[in-house]
Amino acid sequence: MTIKLNGRIDSNNAPQVEKEILDQLAGQAGAPLELDASGLEYISSAGLRVLLRVRKLHPDMRITNVSSEVYEILDMTGFTEMMGVEKAYRIVSVEGCEEIGRGANGTIYRIDQDNVVKVYNNADALADIQHEREVAKLALILGIPTAISYDVVRVGESYGSVFELLNASSFSKILAKDPEKLDWCVKEYVDLLRKIHGTLVPAGKLPDMKETALSWARFMGDYLPEEAGKKLVAMVEAVPHDDHMIHGDYHTKNVELQNGEVLLIDMDTLAVGHPIFELASMFNAFIGYSEYDHETIKKFQGFDFETGTAFWRKSLAAYLGTGCETKIREVEDKARIIGYTRMIRRSIRRKGMESEAGRAEIKLWTDELLALLEKTDTLTFSTGELELEAAAENLPEVQAFVDEHLERADCPPKAQMQIAIAVEEIFINIASYAYAPDKGKAIVRVEVSEDPVTVTITFVDHGMPYDPLAKEDPDISLPAEKRDAGGLGIFMTKKIMDNVVYEYIDGQNILTLKKNL
Repeated sequence: MTIKLNGRIDSNNAPQVEKEILDQLAGQAGAPLELDASGLEYISSAGLRVLLRVRKLHPDMRITNVSSEVYEILDMTGFTEMMGVEKAYRIVSVEGCEEIGRGANGTIYRIDQDNVVKVYNNADALADIQHEREVAKLALILGIPTAISYDVVRVGESYGSVFELLNASSFSKILAKDPEKLDWCVKEYVDLLRKIHGTLVPAGKLPDMKETALSWARFMGDYLPEEAGKKLVAMVEAVPHDDHMIHGDYHTKNVELQNGEVLLIDMDTLAVGHPIFELASMFNAFIGYSEYDHETIKKFQGFDFETGTAFWRKSLAAYLGTGCETKIREVEDKARIIGYTRMIRRSIRRKGMESEAGRAEIKLWTDELLALLEKTDTLTFSTGELELEAAAENLPEVQAFVDEHLERADCPPKAQMQIAIAVEEIFINIASYAYAPDKGKAIVRVEVSEDPVTVTITFVDHGMPYDPLAKEDPDISLPAEKRDAGGLGIFMTKKIMDNVVYEYIDGQNILTLKKNL
């Protein structure tokens, strides 16, 4: 029950106030009780005794909307320790204010030049506000640049958190106003993303995004063919636990530029988990939600679908550290699986099946999801790993992928040429013989270690078991007319690399090349 307290409660009227309260509570013994003190101007010891007697009958009693003056009295007399006492909140209006961000849990408005307020969708949002303030402080302590809420206010029927963001502009606003800054925005956006994902969070401090994604996947069991639904759940379950930070709603409206510093806002979705969950939400923000209706992104981000697509693709390439289209598509497809799962569930729960446009949108996402599930077996990825069809025409992509890693390692030109020769020989060998006459996938993995600087390139295929190192080296002392043309590729590879090792493990041919730089 909620009972309002008004005016003064003192020695003159305390008995009458107590009687009025008890009359309203008749037959409600022990029920949770809220005393709304928004109209209470004064309370003396006589009034405090009334509160104590009422609380004995209703142990779950709490007092809300308490003015600063009355709160001081309750605090000095220990009432704030024995029961829930909540201060009254300053009232703020967002009518006519610029919307600068919108997320799953609330909308952010600029209320003046210096301040913004995040208004929560949930009318009973105090617990949500407390959670966001705590995780934002944690992020700041761990080195993530963010703004901390300094006040809680009432906004209409809900609550809001107030932040100081002096003259800040979101990246969405920058892109909408000056599209030529897209590449600059991509760099700053990805630099911050890498900082977030490189931050290790103490165990148990943030929720695990994998558990949330699992709930999405399990929900889809009623809307996908049985085998597809089982595969989706199994793939999410197979994603390893990761205690590195993810934002959970990382798009350009939640990244602000303030006085030359890039800040992250809207922290209530902060979690830990594998980066694939972050990339999925990014795909949704820039492409997924606007895939059916391209005007959606214009309403949400302020720029058009083409800008959103370009920003997503450039950001993904920069994050992965590669221009290799095969690698970018591979990771994008994994992100799309989680992204479509989330969007379908969200739309269905918001009665999307009840409108023609909603049904068309859900069908589009479902068809895409089913096609991706047919060709994808894992949601994990490595920035140093490329998976593609073992076909000779894919050699340029393999070479470009390896070269990018070598250039970042400042590989000398001579060593780079030697590695290129070895990569060509091994990949063409796999393409020609591993699956013949059929086709199959090959994995190329590049790792660079220090002390000493060493490049390790690993080739993996599931083709016929074959150890190329077992073949006898050609006799290079023979004259041309007596020489066998075969075997030179592996021979050169062994000569120009510092170490070559072959293994056959769990149905996989694994050939590892090492070169000291």
